[in-house]
Amino acid sequence: MRSEPAITPGPVLRLTAAAAAVATGAVVVSAAVELGHTHWGAALVALPLLVAVLVTARAAYPRLVPSAAAALVLLLAAIASGGVVAVSGDAGWAVGLHVLLAGSSLGAALVTCAASLRGAPVPFGPWRDYVTLTKPTIMILLLLTGAGGMFVGAAGWPGAVELAALLAGLGLACGGASALNHVMDADIDRLMGERTRRRPVASGRVPPPRALEFGIALSAVSFALLASTLNVFTAALALLGNLFYVVVYTGWLKRSTDQNIVIGGAAGAIPPLVGYAAATGDLGWPALALFGIVFLWTPPHFWALALMIKEHYAKAGVPMLPVSRGDRETRRQILLYSVVLVAFTLAAGLLLGPVYTAAAGLVGAWLLLLAWRLRREQTRHSAAALFHYSLAYLAVLFVAAAIDPLVT
Repeated sequence: MRSEPAITPGPVLRLTAAAAAVATGAVVVSAAVELGHTHWGAALVALPLLVAVLVTARAAYPRLVPSAAAALVLLLAAIASGGVVAVSGDAGWAVGLHVLLAGSSLGAALVTCAASLRGAPVPFGPWRDYVTLTKPTIMILLLLTGAGGMFVGAAGWPGAVELAALLAGLGLACGGASALNHVMDADIDRLMGERTRRRPVASGRVPPPRALEFGIALSAVSFALLASTLNVFTAALALLGNLFYVVVYTGWLKRSTDQNIVIGGAAGAIPPLVGYAAATGDLGWPALALFGIVFLWTPPHFWALALMIKEHYAKAGVPMLPVSRGDRETRRQILLYSVVLVAFTLAAGLLLGPVYTAAAGLVGAWLLLLAWRLRREQTRHSAAALFHYSLAYLAVLFVAAAIDPLVT
């Protein structure tokens, strides 16, 4: 009996493997000619790309694992040997070992790149579906909160180049996490109504391996871009948010507890930290205040949506609060969280300034009115009103936080 041929990795993984090989080659060349900053910058680019290739190979293309793992391990060894070079005062043997390990990593990366071209083809899927995989509507709000954090951290205009780098890197991270969410939630998407059933992976228009490599590649390029243009701490925070959303929320919390949104809200609250760190290189109390705003905003926002599509969550077996505890308790919790949220946003004005505080008071009053109306009326219309308003509410808060240091 003949075995089925291995499938060919898609163009995204092939491009990622090629980019990893090029970046690793830049590591080798810059080490040989002693270009210090260029050398370590190239390593910051090569490392996440090699990790992305290995993770994707491990998940979908086992035959690529040996060479991909070798390329990554050898580059890590080369990075470690760079510390030996620094300690030994550029001793000839240490420099030689460093270049040899980096060169060996390049060789393994080239083998992986070549091997990715072989196998039976699998359709790529319509390009528009890859845009859908990134969940652009959600991404826009996350980018806004990230930009707000950067303005607060910079205490004014952060610089056009720096802002562009943040938005590009954070957008890639958000898009990558969303694509991986599509892969992991494809089974429940098929059960939650026509809207989710038509999503690219759930509908079968984009094969899971293609969406997987796309999501991992975006995440890797995000880290490489943020680390090489801003700072490693910013890149690490973006990666942390990515992993928390994919592994902790999507992979565990969403299907196991009705507190999924409460705990999982930490993932959506990380972009302001990323923006603040991009401007300052560290975190401070204003950054934590911005984190707290998004964290407290998430439950009432998503529970309002859950009230609107409770039947879909129930059919898919997702324990959202209206499914597990009923509509009445959900509306009570929405009002409670809304009160705490508005109180917190006003207290945060001590750190974020008077323009922000005035905006928080105005939009917060209307949010409380909508939450109170939802508690009393208990209609789908009132849930929809709160859900849609909460999107504008968060946007106004972060625009005001960004404007405050520019005018005060």
